[in-house]
Amino acid sequence: MPHIKLSDELPGISAAFAFRPETAKPMRELAHILLHEPNSLAPGERELVATYVSSLNDCYFCQTSHGAAAACHLGSTDTVKQVHADFEKAPISEKLKRLLVIAGQVQRGGKNVTSSAVADARNEGATDMEIHDTVLIAAAFCMYNRYVDGLATWQPREESMYAQMGEHLAHEGYKTPSIKPTNAE
Repeated sequence: MPHIKLSDELPGISAAFAFRPETAKPMRELAHILLHEPNSLAPGERELVATYVSSLNDCYFCQTSHGAAAACHLGSTDTVKQVHADFEKAPISEKLKRLLVIAGQVQRGGKNVTSSAVADARNEGATDMEIHDTVLIAAAFCMYNRYVDGLATWQPREESMYAQMGEHLAHEGYKTPSIKPTNAE
């Protein structure tokens, strides 16, 4: 049960966004820029960073919804599951593996990011923009995860709902809600 009065019809961050639309707008825009707009990292790679950090934070809603978005981009859930289990063995590029190391360091705390991890990512071809965006995605998802879990939002377990959200996020982005209450127009 949520700690404050949130919509019974909206799960996870959707309920928190509906509660405070004026804060939702910039949070949605940040996610849209980081995960959906053109970038040298593919959208599926950026979604893997988001779902990986969310899995480290044990935020079911975010790891599942962004895992579904990553799977939509990648065409399969297998890679997402492998990244959650052990990204070093996942069928992803060495550059992305090195960026996930950085993301994991950010998740533990920004000061945990090491020069050697950054050098390793650069050695695999990561640009300054990709390193920047990985750090910002990881930091933002720590915030989003804590927002969802800190309010004790409703986090359903229906996989079909997350698949629907993932489709919306992958194709439409983050500026509009992927789930709307039944009484919404």
